[in-house]
Amino acid sequence: MRNEAGNIKYDYFFPLDDEETVLLIDSWENQESIDFHHQSPMMKKIAELRDKYNLHMKVERYKSEDTIPVSDQKYIRN
Repeated sequence: MRNEAGNIKYDYFFPLDDEETVLLIDSWENQESIDFHHQSPMMKKIAELRDKYNLHMKVERYKSEDTIPVSDQKYIRN
C-alpha cells in the first residue's frame, strides 16, 4: 500500500492495553488516490477478511492544515 501512487503514509499502531485494536494512520495526496486505493485487489482481500472474521472498524478523517494558528504554536516543538 505504501508503494501505491499518491500514498504519503501508511502506519499501524498497536495499543499496549488493548490486544483487539489496531490503529491505522494513512495519508494520501488527494481523494482520487484514496479512491484508486479502495479499488485495489488488496482492499478487496481486506474486505473479505473483515467479513470472514466479523471485524469492525471506525473511520475518522483529518485534514492537514498548511499553517498552525499562533495560539497552538507554543505547544509544538519542531
